[in-house]
Amino acid sequence: MHEVTVSQFVPAPPTAVEQLLTPRRLIAGEGSSDVEAIDENAAETLVTAAGPGLTFELRFESRPDGCYYEQAGDAGPFEAMETHVTVAAKNKGSEATMRSAVALSLPIPLIDRLAGWKRRGELQRALDTLAADI
Repeated sequence: MHEVTVSQFVPAPPTAVEQLLTPRRLIAGEGSSDVEAIDENAAETLVTAAGPGLTFELRFESRPDGCYYEQAGDAGPFEAMETHVTVAAKNKGSEATMRSAVALSLPIPLIDRLAGWKRRGELQRALDTLAADI
């Protein structure tokens, strides 16, 4: 798995930023998939996302300092993908950080690194959207 991390200052307190960490907003902000359905229960939230020629599920969990989501099951663009989103107070605002690990199941050298490069762009778009929504 290849790991990437992106951080961005957001001029709002952590509580305001954390309210925006919804599955729909995060997935839409990444810019690669659309949310087709959301199934919420007490333990987790399952999101059905669709991209070009592909429908897959993501499992979301709220965390004390943000949220966590991962690809659920085998149907999806990755062999494995998990993302941690954290928000911490910083300079009268917040620092939002997205850390994601991705792996593709293709026998091509450096393919996970390429997937990480694409994932980094998705994370940056999500943080840009989050900052713009404040």
